[in-house]
Amino acid sequence: MVMFDSLSRHMLPPYGCDWTHAPNFERLAARSATFDTSYVGTVPCVPARRDLDTGRLNFLHQPAGPLEPFDDSMPELLTRSGTYTHLATDHLHYWHEGGHNYNTKYRSWELFRGQAGDPGIGQVADPPIPDNINGKSDRQDWVNRCHAASEEAQSGSQTFEAGVDFIRRNHGEDNWFLQIECFDPHELFFCHRRYQELYNDDYDGPVYDWPAYEQLSRQSPEQIEHLRRQYGALLSACDTRLGDVLDEMDAHQMWADTMLMLWTDHGLMLGEHGCLGKNYQPSYEELARTPFFLWDPRSGKSGERRSALVQPALDLGSDPAGVFWRGAAARYDGAGAAADGRGR
Repeated sequence: MVMFDSLSRHMLPPYGCDWTHAPNFERLAARSATFDTSYVGTVPCVPARRDLDTGRLNFLHQPAGPLEPFDDSMPELLTRSGTYTHLATDHLHYWHEGGHNYNTKYRSWELFRGQAGDPGIGQVADPPIPDNINGKSDRQDWVNRCHAASEEAQSGSQTFEAGVDFIRRNHGEDNWFLQIECFDPHELFFCHRRYQELYNDDYDGPVYDWPAYEQLSRQSPEQIEHLRRQYGALLSACDTRLGDVLDEMDAHQMWADTMLMLWTDHGLMLGEHGCLGKNYQPSYEELARTPFFLWDPRSGKSGERRSALVQPALDLGSDPAGVFWRGAAARYDGAGAAADGRGR
């Protein structure tokens, strides 16, 4: 399972976007079923992960919080049933208060530091911080940026490198579940210059790559366009990392016996409906309608669209594999819906 945070459906070429550079998302769509009516369960980040782990919609129970002692956890249940589970992630909320107890449910895990204001690097001296910044700014973030100048040093790259390493080491084994979970393209939109150069951005204003969650008021049209291109650049970086996983699937002939799914917790507003960020009511389509791709070797369906309703939570009952997606994943029948074409 490949997971990106804040991956906006309407920014992806397989869903009709014609200006972002994401050839590996198109490559994935050609090898999988692309779902058109996938929707969030609970938002934002940590509540969505409790949906995934417990199979229950978190908003009925609590706001953002840890796994509780009474929770049934998807990776823990898989481990108990004989499946080796591994998590590679740079999602900083896993080691913040309110987000803990998730990674410990996997048989093994790797956590990579440095996203946003994650306090993973101790530095007493102040980092160089631009004088003119629009949006949010955090001292620790500028410390982190100084130590992640190369693409290889960035935590998103390290996360996927770890995932690829797991695949190379274990592709010949049976009964394993790998979750590669990347914080990108969640704001802030920090990535290598080679991705920014894809978007011909001639913006010459204040540093603006970390939008506050707010209604549009003080931002100029040029700043909003710059912000969208910054998001596009980070999306292209994610696309490159996705390509590394697809390359491994090709190299080891894994399409014959390995399920691959890609999803996100929610989208992100970049000026749509006069909003920036998320956590708005109502939950507009840009936030609530999400991309979802699924390759199931049991059905062999690829390059096809599905209209079945998909959500990231389903009551576990007695089936530990049923936690993934309503009508889509472990019980996916090759059509993505019941025989009459309706979602389950």
